[in-house]
Amino acid sequence: MVTEEQAQTLLQILDLVRTGSAVTRPDLVRTSELGRAVIAQRLEQLIALDLVVEGDVLAVPRGRSPRGLQFNKTRGYVLAADIGAQGMFVGLSDLAGGIVERVYLPHDVGSGPDETLKVVTAEFDTILQKREDFNVQLWGIGVGIPGPVEFATGRAVSPPIMPGWSEFDIRGVLQERYGVPVWIDNDVNVMALGELRVGAAVGHRDVVVVKLSTGIGAGLISNGVLHRGAQGAAGDIGHVTVGDDPTTLCRCGNTGCLEALAGGWALSQRGAELAAGGESPFLAERAEHHRLATADIVAGAASGDRVSVVLMRESARLVGDTLARIVNFYNPSLILLGGRLMIAGDAYLATVRNIVYSRSLPLATRELVIAKVALGERAALHGAAALAIDEIFRPSYFATWAEGNRVPAVI
Repeated sequence: MVTEEQAQTLLQILDLVRTGSAVTRPDLVRTSELGRAVIAQRLEQLIALDLVVEGDVLAVPRGRSPRGLQFNKTRGYVLAADIGAQGMFVGLSDLAGGIVERVYLPHDVGSGPDETLKVVTAEFDTILQKREDFNVQLWGIGVGIPGPVEFATGRAVSPPIMPGWSEFDIRGVLQERYGVPVWIDNDVNVMALGELRVGAAVGHRDVVVVKLSTGIGAGLISNGVLHRGAQGAAGDIGHVTVGDDPTTLCRCGNTGCLEALAGGWALSQRGAELAAGGESPFLAERAEHHRLATADIVAGAASGDRVSVVLMRESARLVGDTLARIVNFYNPSLILLGGRLMIAGDAYLATVRNIVYSRSLPLATRELVIAKVALGERAALHGAAALAIDEIFRPSYFATWAEGNRVPAVI
């Protein structure tokens, strides 16, 4: 029987190997602070579980040459999905977080959970069928969705842009189909995890990752760990009040929200009004072919359309004001901006920077870096994979897996 306490020491050793902190048995003795006997026993267990493999003999200056230790990242795989408002990325990752399959599919999340999950599972099935020759062992699934998620249950709770999704059992549908555990989180949280693991936030401990797209949200990294809050609602800055106009109604039902004034949905609505009034020939021409969207405002700003530039500048000002408050309250070392509104160029970023640096306390901004996400649209898919991998390698889950050397069907 593998107890949770034994799982903790197994994972302590495994983490040292899979992060490259220890590549030999002597390294483990020096870095783990565990006794040689415990290290030897746990390492043999990890080798028996095929999670650690011994490689070539390594050359050392003196003494007996040890064999190298490697994490077997292909021991299992996780499926990942980043579901956005108007499209989704779906992929497959090894246990080290390396994306080995990645597909983008246009899709309106407003079509509802049944239709959306039908698209997701069809692509999951295609990916797994393509990898049949590689004997893929599926260990788990990580999913990001564009709305508030109660992390303990994996259910969306009153998501403003996801009609029909509230309290829908996404986890239950996917676990029943694939027989492996499923973890679900807000899309901005998984975006933050992606940047923390392999993006611009590597090496930082306190980070704010902001997604500026159809809506606006933030993922918070505190002391190197994703901060979700008591129910999973931390970071929902899109619904911070930034205006007092009672006619500016947000999709959440309140008025004056940041998202209702600065988000892509709000900008496209305002752009449509101004185009209809003859103030923007660029947007009016686009509106003849389709309903204006965030991408049209971004394209307009990039081409120099005056109305689009003004809309983007006002959005950046409001976002900067909000982030200045967060900087004074939270004191991050890094703020990363991503999402569709960041595609227009560096003008948006420059405006946010100027406002944050000018309206925050000098001590809070002394070493603060404000930049774009490094991974772009890939961040959230990496994060969805990291979400599942992080949970797989927690003691309570890992003890269950190691006991039977098989993946538990549910969590």
